[in-house]
Amino acid sequence: MEKNSVIAYLRDVKEFAGFLEGRCEGGPAAATQADVAAFLLSLKQSGKTGATVNRKLASLRAFYRFMNKTGAMDSSPSEEIKSPKIPQREIEYLSINEVEDLLAQTDKSVIGLRDAAILEIMYATGVRVSELVEMNVDDVNLRMGFITCSGEHGKARIIPIGRPARAALEAYTYDERNKLLRGKSDRKALFLNYYGERLTRQALWKIIKAYSAKAGIEKKLTPKTLRNSFAVHMIQNGADLKTLQELLGHEDFAATQKFLNVTKNRIKDIYDKTHPRA
Repeated sequence: MEKNSVIAYLRDVKEFAGFLEGRCEGGPAAATQADVAAFLLSLKQSGKTGATVNRKLASLRAFYRFMNKTGAMDSSPSEEIKSPKIPQREIEYLSINEVEDLLAQTDKSVIGLRDAAILEIMYATGVRVSELVEMNVDDVNLRMGFITCSGEHGKARIIPIGRPARAALEAYTYDERNKLLRGKSDRKALFLNYYGERLTRQALWKIIKAYSAKAGIEKKLTPKTLRNSFAVHMIQNGADLKTLQELLGHEDFAATQKFLNVTKNRIKDIYDKTHPRA
């Protein structure tokens, strides 16, 4: 288990122990199912989200499993309690026209051509923001028209790029990137900032936000929105889910399947609006 996860689990168990003060004399080791349920209810009443409540329940389950494993306890008051259902968030994505408006905002300056390559690649491939900023020059094959992405779980995948993205990447890598390097020849990073260093996640968010405002897009635009737009538009144009799963680098098929629901909802909306007997 990762160190950060352990720290979060311990924090949640300590919070539960604090809740039990004055309620349960023996602390978490003597707690009952009713105590755990009351703790979760108090979290919900204090305004905590379903995701937060679920995480704290998971922490308590991990704690009690550890207690069972070490022989300190022979039962768990948390196992039989159901996790609260979390309402599925609506997927945010841009229309094709909005994407075109966004991509039209870059200029022919060094930074403008770099940003054009960034936006084109994000929309053309659906890569995650972390994958984009970690991308190196060697990950791009412009002659064959694809990029290699290391992925979130260390599993590399090859993603093709279309003509507009390829052209934008060529314009940036062949001329403008060298200007940003400022004499530093040992930089592997594909996308550089003004000082010749690897672009950060924070800088990428600011870039997208700035072009969104320039394009007059009213929706909240993030790197995830562009990734979603890539996926939704692929499905709308006939892509199968298995191929999309490979392109997006999803381990879980359900993560890809949610984009199909967007298309289904859109079809239903169109039917409701256009069929005379809908």
